[in-house]
Amino acid sequence: MHAPIRSVTALVALALCAACVPGQPPPADREAAPASAVAQAAPVPVVLLDPGHNGGNAAATAEINRPVPDGRGGTKSCNTTGTASDAGYPEHAFNWDLAQRVRTRLEAAGLRVVLTRPDDDGVGPCVDERGAAGGRAGAAAAVSLHADGAAPAARGFHVAHADPAVHAGPESSRLATALRDALRDGSFPPADYIGQDGLDGRDDLAGLNLSTVPTALVEAGNMRNAEEARLLADPAGRERYAEAISAGVLAFLGR
Repeated sequence: MHAPIRSVTALVALALCAACVPGQPPPADREAAPASAVAQAAPVPVVLLDPGHNGGNAAATAEINRPVPDGRGGTKSCNTTGTASDAGYPEHAFNWDLAQRVRTRLEAAGLRVVLTRPDDDGVGPCVDERGAAGGRAGAAAAVSLHADGAAPAARGFHVAHADPAVHAGPESSRLATALRDALRDGSFPPADYIGQDGLDGRDDLAGLNLSTVPTALVEAGNMRNAEEARLLADPAGRERYAEAISAGVLAFLGR
């Protein structure tokens, strides 16, 4: 009588099982572990990027001047047009381009990225909608991307966070610090005109006040400072900013 046919897997396991107990089936023939015992893959973290302002805001003054909640019992304008360099490079275009560069880096690191606007040709969204977007996306962190329009002599970056905290206060402060550290490590100087050592606690920014997830706002540099304006307008400069901001997000997430 022919011997019973074993599966290829069982034969391989039997050949390799030098320590098998006589009379016991090899590992491949034993009952499989229940599915619940198999480790499940960790969910992919989501990062919300909020490129500030929008290309169509200037032509929609009634909409962007509409009052919306500021997260502290008052109201603010829905949005603004943003600033621009003296050479005419608009902040909204810088913010949008920088968001694409950060997105590419974070996705390459295995994260999922959600943006608050789909292009640079629309209007809004309003600051209250931007603030709520991270919670709706289930984001582990949210970063708003901007450039400042201060006096021409002012220079340097700063990272704003809600202070006093409204929702995710301590974690928002930790995110802001991680971004500050990464920008400083990238050889960007902290602002010499606002905040302290590159950090700025704010109570007047609705997007920070209304966010229920860790959130910070990066002002990458001063568009009215001639030297910084050249760096902000340079694709190589924007790539440097993207590298630093991505590093800060990854450090915050422990990746």
